[in-house]
Amino acid sequence: MADKRLQVFHTVAKMLSFTRAAEVLHMTQPAVTFQIRQLEEQFNTRLFDRTHNRVMLTTAGERVYQYAQRILELYDELEGCVKEMTGEEGAVLTIGASTTVAEYMLPVLLGKFKLTHPEIGLSLKVSNSESIVAMVADNAIDLAIVEATVQNRHLLVEICRHDQLVVIAPPGHDLCKQPSVTADQLARYPFICREEGSGTRGVVEAYLEEYLAANQCLNVCLELGSPETIKGAVEASLGISILSEATISKELALGSLCAVPLNPPLTRPFSFVRQRQKFRHAATEKLLEFARDYCRQEAS
Repeated sequence: MADKRLQVFHTVAKMLSFTRAAEVLHMTQPAVTFQIRQLEEQFNTRLFDRTHNRVMLTTAGERVYQYAQRILELYDELEGCVKEMTGEEGAVLTIGASTTVAEYMLPVLLGKFKLTHPEIGLSLKVSNSESIVAMVADNAIDLAIVEATVQNRHLLVEICRHDQLVVIAPPGHDLCKQPSVTADQLARYPFICREEGSGTRGVVEAYLEEYLAANQCLNVCLELGSPETIKGAVEASLGISILSEATISKELALGSLCAVPLNPPLTRPFSFVRQRQKFRHAATEKLLEFARDYCRQEAS
């Protein structure tokens, strides 16, 4: 394992935030601060300036960050190389997924993968798309699948499949009688949306920015943290929402929700995200190829 202090420093330096670094590393903020202080004592210099609620690297901190990046990349490559040389495939792969993907796509995909590759251990981290992408950038996970657009030139993004989003409403709602729904029609009703950082929310906001009339705005009545809680709120007639078509098959079969396509239609990609320069274990390649095949079969 690479020096924990160096890993913590690298994460804080990349995000320029002790709070966000603590979230990504699954540590408390005091623990992050303690690791940074230890490193500063080792080098006998300050690595960060903390003034006016802002975190900035000092000149020494900039230099340590450059070396830390190289050291952590080399260590990861060394670890992977030794494992491949010794034939060790029992190492656990850490997979990251945004909430929608984790709840409705990964259980079947990973279950089938484990049947054919029982020797490969898997660990799953679930969060919203923004947090998962940050974990990939920080080398905290080996491979991620998210439903948001990823704009980071240091990461490789490969589309797995396309997903359609639809308007959901309780049975008997006015919109259930419509063949399709426009952005302006959405603004007439209380709307339930996902939390900040959610891939679904980002896609919906971009769609509405393009198609909602300039004098219109959504009547957001609730912000909720998962598709399941949103479906429950819509079933209780608290508002309407927009969700992935893949998340509502059970509710449509039971008749507890209705789904109406948007006009124009709204689709988004589910994408694999991984480090561009990171050494990839043979096990990671096996999982990636298996996931590609799974997505192709689902699309056909």
